[in-house]
Amino acid sequence: MAFGISRRSFLGAAGLGFLGINVCGCMATHRGKRKGNRPNIIIMMADDMGYSDIGCYGGEIDTPNLNRLAEGGLRFKQFYNTARCCPTRAALITGLYSHQAGIGHMMTDRGLDGYRGDLNRECVTIAEVMKDAGYSTYMSGKWHVTRFKDKEGPKHNWPLQRGFEKFFGTIHGAGSFYDPNSLTRDNTPIVPGKDDFYYTDEISDNAVTSIREHCQCKQDKPFFMYVAYTSPHWPMHAKEADIAKYKGRYDDGWDVLRRERHKRMIEMGLVDARWKITDRDKKAPSWKDAKDKEWFTRRMEVYAAMIDCMDQGVGRVVGELKKQGQLENTLIMFLADNGGCAEEYGSRGKVKPDPSKPVVLKPMADGELQIDMQPKVTRDGRAVRTGYGVMPGAADTYIAYGLCWANASNTPFRMYKHWEHEGGISTPFIAHWPTVINDGGGYRNQVGHLIDLMATCVDAGDAKYPKVFQGNAITPMQGVSLLGAFADKEIEREALYWEHEGNRAARQGKWKIVAKGAMGKWELYDMEADRTETNDLAVKYPDRVEGMSRMWVEWAIRSKVLPWPYKKNPNLEN
Repeated sequence: MAFGISRRSFLGAAGLGFLGINVCGCMATHRGKRKGNRPNIIIMMADDMGYSDIGCYGGEIDTPNLNRLAEGGLRFKQFYNTARCCPTRAALITGLYSHQAGIGHMMTDRGLDGYRGDLNRECVTIAEVMKDAGYSTYMSGKWHVTRFKDKEGPKHNWPLQRGFEKFFGTIHGAGSFYDPNSLTRDNTPIVPGKDDFYYTDEISDNAVTSIREHCQCKQDKPFFMYVAYTSPHWPMHAKEADIAKYKGRYDDGWDVLRRERHKRMIEMGLVDARWKITDRDKKAPSWKDAKDKEWFTRRMEVYAAMIDCMDQGVGRVVGELKKQGQLENTLIMFLADNGGCAEEYGSRGKVKPDPSKPVVLKPMADGELQIDMQPKVTRDGRAVRTGYGVMPGAADTYIAYGLCWANASNTPFRMYKHWEHEGGISTPFIAHWPTVINDGGGYRNQVGHLIDLMATCVDAGDAKYPKVFQGNAITPMQGVSLLGAFADKEIEREALYWEHEGNRAARQGKWKIVAKGAMGKWELYDMEADRTETNDLAVKYPDRVEGMSRMWVEWAIRSKVLPWPYKKNPNLEN
């Protein structure tokens, strides 16, 4: 739903309805068939969600709507992101490696073309390409591909300036789910405007509204939609009704949870029984030795509730497609931007503000914009609390779910968000398109990457990827269309590559090299025999490491990864 009751929505509902005019301003007509058979396309993405969190990938979290999409479509076993929010969003929306789009790191200009923290003009977005192909283009959710988020700042890289016709969401990345900073409709910063505002619901409901209005007014045109959830990124905020569903579910702790998930994943055929589950992270205590179990379980209960709520929203989007007669010819793709997040944001140290020293804070003024990622005060005047032991969920808290549970979210893989080991870059990937995908929930073992989504949209939508756009020479697409893989054909490419914060990797066929940090040594793994990366073969096959690392350097130079703003490794500079 839109927040509040605007003059436009009031007139649309009450003042124009008797004339047969819809809220989008056109005369109401009966739905007709679109000319041609080009599909609608919806890309949905979760934020900071592990590979094994949702039900159809082995998780215990209640995700019936995503499960149904998987059962009626297909699932990739080996699909990859870039291990971090901003680079993933840049790569997804442009079809380039993130450095080529100007966002090799986060939203800071580091003085190098690959690290500007702002989309460059050598890339085009999927929205720009599909709009030129006759698609309507809508977005709901998190943008996070420009460092300019302020009301008075430049807006050249806001969604409407990069091909979207309608936008509701946040320009910035993280923020309160009850009062997110940089909340925006189209080009105008806004405030929540209602007491029961919850960002995940609003992302879903605004997507539903865009679908309904499109089908009422533009039924002869296909649409492209990007639904970018912030769930389940910290802070752990969820509605109490959703949290209650998981009360007691995690009382056995993270060790049992990892074993339960791993067993289900093997039984489902998602992972090979030969692959050893990775050891519990050394920074995580065994559950039996963990203190403050009530606090730890509450954190995971809220995390699960956040994903549950997102799935409910997915159900409403799918329900609207079905209601409008569009589900059969809509390609829906769902993934996550990185693996589970081990960051302990707000969950360490003493509780702040100090509860022994009560502070009196003024409520926020009506119409006052939220400008802080972490609010200092709720809109009704409560101090926002952080620190060890703060029970999450409500608007006056701001903490993460932490490393121990992230270790379980990434079952059975190593590492987390930030790193290029499988726990950082592996994502669920669901594709649902009834008129094309009809093998009833099959798996795909082909290796896919989010750079492939641009090529897939261009292929499915009969669009043309430009060599020049608005007078600028455009970097060629780096991905390949997944339509062949949907039909279970092989994907042909030389290799895939990664870099973030000096962490780096390359995959060629079954082989993967990966390293931690700019100075880290290359490790080598056989992904067919050991996708959990427990048996390093670098010493056994030095020639393969040398050859693949040389390929990585060549890619890094041409893709603006090198030179990089990290401590230099002379072995990677030439």
